[in-house]
Amino acid sequence: MGVMVRIPTPLRRMTNGQAKVEMESANLGELVEKLNGEFPGFKDRLVDENGELRYFVNIYLNGEDVRFLDGLSTATKEGDEISIVPAVAGGF
Repeated sequence: MGVMVRIPTPLRRMTNGQAKVEMESANLGELVEKLNGEFPGFKDRLVDENGELRYFVNIYLNGEDVRFLDGLSTATKEGDEISIVPAVAGGF
């Protein structure tokens, strides 16, 4: 058992329709690299050209926003759950 990653609907075409994937990783950055290795182009959807999380993507580790933890350096362990949540904008 590794880290469970919940894939949002807009990114599921990159994961062949999978809503969840499981991977081993020591931290979020490594997890993103592994996701990109298995699903090429995945990292580009999450990380900008400066290596920072894109402003319209929220990532949660066990319900906590990683921006308030250590960002991509946030440690992960077996049994953790990662949720990728694209920001939603709206208005009138």
